[in-house]
Amino acid sequence: MRVLVAGASGLIGTELVRTLRADGHEVRRLVRRRPSGDHEVNWAPSARTIDVRAVADVDAVVNLSGASIARLPWTRGYRRELVESRVAATRTLADAMNQVRTPPRVFVSGSAVGFYGDRPGERLTEGSSRGEGFFPDLVEEWEATARLAPAATRVVQVRTGVVIARGGGMAPVRTLTGLGLGTRFGTGGQHWPWISLHDEVAAMVHLLTRSELAGPVNLVGPTFATSDRITHGFARRMHRPYLLRAPEGAIRALLGEAGQSILLDSMKVVPERLAADGFAWRHERVEDAIDAVVAPERAE
Repeated sequence: MRVLVAGASGLIGTELVRTLRADGHEVRRLVRRRPSGDHEVNWAPSARTIDVRAVADVDAVVNLSGASIARLPWTRGYRRELVESRVAATRTLADAMNQVRTPPRVFVSGSAVGFYGDRPGERLTEGSSRGEGFFPDLVEEWEATARLAPAATRVVQVRTGVVIARGGGMAPVRTLTGLGLGTRFGTGGQHWPWISLHDEVAAMVHLLTRSELAGPVNLVGPTFATSDRITHGFARRMHRPYLLRAPEGAIRALLGEAGQSILLDSMKVVPERLAADGFAWRHERVEDAIDAVVAPERAE
């Protein structure tokens, strides 16, 4: 396939580009600077500017653009950036696809399990309703924008959980744990939807090349894990103490809604559609995913 990737320089995008190329696919990257070759195309999503020819001769488009959720605090201005960076990029791509005679066959657009909001104890599938609050509202607008792609294009919204990797959202946990500052957040009993970086990318490749699924798809691991199981899991495998506690009240006071959404919301998200479509996870337990991160570090 010939695949156009937006957000190719991020954690997931970098690994996705590497995997697609290793599998023999041709990848073009959307960049916001001067292109360094034929494999790159300039665009300005904030201005909704792109050469529509970029989407005219590709089989698939993957959109992973968006400001980092992990940047804190979520000020009023940054909340606006979180929304606009996602919606503008998605709208730019959808508009471009609508302007070409033969649009891409598939559009895989980023999304997040934050759609469901704080739902302790509830089993959440792709058929579950939207939660309440800023982040569920953001995701709903993000996904609605992706649906503006042409009718001939299969649109998949990948609702991603916490990606267990050396970088991304887990980087602060790994770094603090390495310094002996392993911390339990709140009670630690809240469920964090998780997925390994390998399986996140493998699932996207599956949806691009071996699937006919459309609509929202939960990209999470096949087994549940609590916040404590994840943070304590890093401490055990890194042979570091796990002594600190961050009370819920302190998290909310210091980080506001961002702290609630990122650290305290509880979601038992089920990858129902992905499992039914025959996807096989390499890392079925969160401990397996943590090992895949920590073991290479020990060898360095």
